Amino acid sequence: MDATIEKVSIIVSKGSLEGIYPALIMASGAPAEGIEANLFFTFFGLDAVTRKRHEHIRAANGHPSLHLAAIVGSLSGMPGLMTSYLGHKMPRLDVSSIPDFIDTISGSGAGLYGCRASCDLFGIGRYDLIDQVQDVITVGEFYAMAAGGQIIFT
Repeated sequence: MDATIEKVSIIVSKGSLEGIYPALIMASGAPAEGIEANLFFTFFGLDAVTRKRHEHIRAANGHPSLHLAAIVGSLSGMPGLMTSYLGHKMPRLDVSSIPDFIDTISGSGAGLYGCRASCDLFGIGRYDLIDQVQDVITVGEFYAMAAGGQIIFT
């Protein structure tokens, strides 16, 4: 008997392009496979759903997967260069922007939630988050919502 996944809850904890996009790709593919999806944005992952930041996500400094020497990856301007490079390449590959991805995911019925503890830590109120975020919830509420499904941490 083949096991099937019926529900996936994705924790988004990083606020860089390479931290946010994997979660959005996983969440956008779930409904197409008949899988319920919820995203829980915590710590710097909140940048993806914060009004002032969600349209300005950048690549991380000196990320090892860039296949550059560590010193080159940490040079001033390198994150901006990589962000610009990816920003030009992704549309040619038909990869949506983060705001468009979030619109699509929200429109598919997936839930988007902010982490109460992280919002409190960073002084982020519900009004600071984009409209697609359904609520700001506690870790306990997230676990209750995730019960019976798979949890993915990005």
